Amino acid sequence: MSVQRPSEDSLIARFFAPIAGEGALSLKDDAARLTPKPGHDLILTVDALVERVHFLPEDAPGSVARKALGVNVSDLAAKGADPAGFLLSLALPDDWTESWLAEFADGLGKASRDFSCPLLGGDTVKARGPLTLSVTAVGQVPAGRMVLRTTAKAGDVICVTGTIGDAALGLRLRSAPAWAEGLSPEEQAHLADRYLHPRPRHRLAAALRSHASAAMDVSDGLAGDLAKMMRASGVGALIEADRVPLSAAAAKAVQASPDLLDLALTGGDDYEILCTVPEKNLDSFRKEADRVGITLSVIGRVVSGHDLPVFRINGLERRYDVGSYQHF
Repeated sequence: MSVQRPSEDSLIARFFAPIAGEGALSLKDDAARLTPKPGHDLILTVDALVERVHFLPEDAPGSVARKALGVNVSDLAAKGADPAGFLLSLALPDDWTESWLAEFADGLGKASRDFSCPLLGGDTVKARGPLTLSVTAVGQVPAGRMVLRTTAKAGDVICVTGTIGDAALGLRLRSAPAWAEGLSPEEQAHLADRYLHPRPRHRLAAALRSHASAAMDVSDGLAGDLAKMMRASGVGALIEADRVPLSAAAAKAVQASPDLLDLALTGGDDYEILCTVPEKNLDSFRKEADRVGITLSVIGRVVSGHDLPVFRINGLERRYDVGSYQHF
């Protein structure tokens, strides 16, 4: 006997209308309304997540939702943009369940509130392939103040927020590696959480606008994303690897298995902010980061040249030819 599925309209009314923002018009229209603040530019970004590529079937629905929104808010943050809202496209496979969708919507609502990024609308369809979702997020910056990735200057210091490598190690934990045996349950839980639940640094947006010369978020690996930003700016970089911030759990894993440092430097899903800052702005930038509770580490300096960034590791210099995740 076939199961009667609810209609698209009933799905929207039941699961998504309760978490929609003001401009969504209760999701009863074909489009949303967004009025930017006077004197502001709109900043737009979009990311798609595909099951078994960006998340795993066993991941909790609320975690999938938080990641889908978080990775987009991270992009906005790196541009110095304050979140204004988002659109969601959701392609559900044949075996979707209402309980899964209820948990997903609950997680999405919580993430929306945490990131101050309301749901404005979207689309829900049935898919023959894996679960796929796409978020288009909109942010605002004062006119002309978007922080680009193309404007790093030789002599700038290179900074990164938070810690690097946790998410990549958290994903690797799922294969039960030998090095994980030396980690406490709390340390393993920390690494796993960093993979599942990105922590976009949206509260740093105003400080980036005021002090950074260039910025991007670390989504595909520190080494590779740094190379992208330096290449776009026409400069090079020198990084002191021992200054790259590692959590206590990541540092313990690297101590047990030193080759994991490469994974920490090249693995994806950190969703931290990588930025370049004129040295004269550094103290003020640190103070503003401290004020919003975000740790900031200076890891190197922008230099002249067009080569791949140099990482100084244990007295040796290394360049990472393939330093970030590639979709194709």
